[in-house]
Amino acid sequence: MKLRLKFLLVFISFTVFNFSTVAAGNSTNDAQPLVIIQDYKFIPQEITIKRGQKIRWENREKRQYHSVWFEALGEEEPADYMFPDDESFAYTREFKEAGTFPYRCGPHPKMTGTVHVVD
Repeated sequence: MKLRLKFLLVFISFTVFNFSTVAAGNSTNDAQPLVIIQDYKFIPQEITIKRGQKIRWENREKRQYHSVWFEALGEEEPADYMFPDDESFAYTREFKEAGTFPYRCGPHPKMTGTVHVVD
């Protein structure tokens, strides 16, 4: 009986510690915003960040390549695509100016998203 009680106390302590660690990690504002690319969608489709922050886009598709193209800014279509299960599965961009920045996937024009940058 004492062994079961000790096991139960260790299990509860471990569970509470892990939960508090995860909760504390998710509550920080220092975490880099993340946009997931999956099912031919940017998730979330709209995101608001502070000026100076970076966003990371990650391709979670199993067999499809994508890009993040800020066409409205006059940028050329990216030649590099984000391939799944490859070193190039992600893209990161820093936003130094406030404003609204629409973007799309180069090969899939119906995939759209918007970044709102505030001061």
